[in-house]
Amino acid sequence: MVNQKLNSKQLLQQLLDDHYAGALAAKDRGELIAWSTSIAPQEFCEAMGIYTVYPENHAAAIGAKKGSESLIELSESHGYSADICSYARVNMGYLELQESVAGQIPLPDLLICCNNICNTVIKWYENIARELNIPLIMFDMPFNYNYGVAKHNVEYIKGQFQDAIKKLEEITGRSFDYDRLREVMEISSQSAIWWKKAMGLAQAVPSPMNGFDIFNYMALIVCMRGKKETVELFKLVAQEHEEKIKAGLGPWKDRPEEFRIMWDGIACWTALGNTYKFLKSQGINMVGSTYPDSWSIIYDSNDIDGMARAYSSNFVNRNIDFRVDNICQIVHDFKVDGIIYHCNRSCKPQDFCQYEVQRQVEDRTGIPSVMFDGDQTDPRAFSQAQFENRVQALCEMMKAKKQSSRNGSE
Repeated sequence: MVNQKLNSKQLLQQLLDDHYAGALAAKDRGELIAWSTSIAPQEFCEAMGIYTVYPENHAAAIGAKKGSESLIELSESHGYSADICSYARVNMGYLELQESVAGQIPLPDLLICCNNICNTVIKWYENIARELNIPLIMFDMPFNYNYGVAKHNVEYIKGQFQDAIKKLEEITGRSFDYDRLREVMEISSQSAIWWKKAMGLAQAVPSPMNGFDIFNYMALIVCMRGKKETVELFKLVAQEHEEKIKAGLGPWKDRPEEFRIMWDGIACWTALGNTYKFLKSQGINMVGSTYPDSWSIIYDSNDIDGMARAYSSNFVNRNIDFRVDNICQIVHDFKVDGIIYHCNRSCKPQDFCQYEVQRQVEDRTGIPSVMFDGDQTDPRAFSQAQFENRVQALCEMMKAKKQSSRNGSE
């Protein structure tokens, strides 16, 4: 059980510190370490007691601590293009130096790669596998061109799950623990359920949370979805938010929540503080995001088919109709006044269709929106001046829409 005397943010930091320290300690003990993409079936490694670390999360932390640019430049000096994902470039730079401002992660003994988030990860992880001469377990998630996940896709993915189990048995020299797998599946689903519930409480007006907290809490749902401590943390987060809602408290003590916006895309980790502070200065609170649903990997503990379907259902792996419906639902549920689209240079699968998504969402909801150029961890692609200019334009549109609504109701 977690220490309930800590508030959720203190507990979050303690759990993350323990996670990274635990990985280094496991490596020192000679235990196997896996590196994994963010939304991959961690249940199999967890069931086999293999300590799993997430380079994307580590890269984001490096970016937030202003240490990404030097690692990016190092990887680019070795021929990696500036057009590929900056998470990959940060990680390849770290692979050479093995040190960063966000601390160390141990080098892996095996790799887990799932392309439901993008296809860059395939070559990224193949390169690491070649450089370190270690095994790579790949989960190929076909893109869902239809609205739902097709049955034949579920069968294809389930076959890969079965193959991964065999490979893990070969790598570890141990029989797979199916009882432990069922237990981890239950914990992972509960983590996702409580994560979605806690983040969903931002639907209250005013929201009990500063929306950028989503970016901080997200670290745990990435790194520790199969741990009981994660379930307990998000229960605590939900409890704290419910108490604030009952007391009528908003996200800030020093000013009211004037506008509620949705943020589409990954955070600019290198400018997290500056983007948050400017939004707050305008009375803008981020209440909605596609992030909570991204890690809502929910299925029954005995349902491998459901698990396969859940991992293929990530919104980045879905067609444009699903994406538009998803954002429109967020706009409705979270009572959103405007949308900020982060056109992230790194994340092509998310952002190539953003202009069309923006057009369709505005047609259906009438909610104003703006788009700014940036990057998740490459500070060279972000302009604070452009960001502020776009946000100010959004403020003007939201004010005009509110005024028009008031005039229409008189």
